[in-house]
Amino acid sequence: MATIQSILNETRTFTPSASFVEQANVSGMEEYDALCAEAEKDEAAFWSRLARDHISWHKPFTRVLDETNHPFFTWFDDGELNVSYNCLDRHQATQSDKVALIFEADDGTVTRCTYQDLYRRVCRFANGLKSLNIRKGDRVVIYMPMSIEAVVAMLACARIGATHSVVFGGFSAKSLHERIIDAGAVAVITADEQWRGGKINYLKAVVEDALGRGETDSVKSVVVYQRGSGDLQLDANRDIWWHDLIRDQSETCEPEWVNAEHPLFTLYTSGSTGKPKGVQHSSAGFLLGAITSMQWIFDYKSSDIFWCTADVGWVTGHTYVTYGPLAVGATQIIFEGAFLLILTRVASGK
Repeated sequence: MATIQSILNETRTFTPSASFVEQANVSGMEEYDALCAEAEKDEAAFWSRLARDHISWHKPFTRVLDETNHPFFTWFDDGELNVSYNCLDRHQATQSDKVALIFEADDGTVTRCTYQDLYRRVCRFANGLKSLNIRKGDRVVIYMPMSIEAVVAMLACARIGATHSVVFGGFSAKSLHERIIDAGAVAVITADEQWRGGKINYLKAVVEDALGRGETDSVKSVVVYQRGSGDLQLDANRDIWWHDLIRDQSETCEPEWVNAEHPLFTLYTSGSTGKPKGVQHSSAGFLLGAITSMQWIFDYKSSDIFWCTADVGWVTGHTYVTYGPLAVGATQIIFEGAFLLILTRVASGK
């Protein structure tokens, strides 16, 4: 049998300049080694310090890691927090006017949203969800285009303690149907359409197909964001336009304080090798991982403009479009369409 020879074997190393190393959040091997030594010496104390330094707690934790119920380990399980609060409220006193999101639509239209704007939008939508009787512990499926509204929907669910499950807007009605059933979703948040590379995809039509396949009686509400013409016939007993839901809603919404192990979201495997499997992520552990990787891996600085090209339908999008950047107070770009288009614009200086 012939041996396959790799031609992608790169042996060169590229050492960063001293000035670049000096300004990094982890500035050189000495600091990196010190972090590793701290973690190896006392893992619980290491993560306890980071959790206290980087997360705003409603009720401080006293236990760090519980390994007694293998393999169901728990982190900070007697603490209470709210992830939406950590992404929005704690920035209001220090940088409410800072731009949180720079949204570029598929047609090139740019919209900026400050931390104060985002806070108000999330609170109004969260209050709207509560008016639909969606409560802590309920599951909500989000089937949205890349948009500010997708981020608002995720944060609003987190704010009221509902567990969201985002489904990539390119998935089929069958894929959406499977995830709605498995999650036991009480609501679906979607849009009439999405734009991608100059083409229109009709998301609400896919939702109708999914809900018409049976076994979806758990879904009591469908919220529809008007991205396009809005030329739809809604089910008066189930559907509501996003703009109607938030009309007259308060711009403040007290966060629902949840246990550190409360499910923030479930995200499903692709299903390419069988039935999609839902992976559950808890609130505090996921948030801390998102924050530390923003700081250590992406070396985020407060003056940076951050851009993750992933869709919010993937865990990369959850971590580096929604929760990670907002938790550290970043300004970030969200692009609606195929990201090669924006790369072309950047390269050409447009």
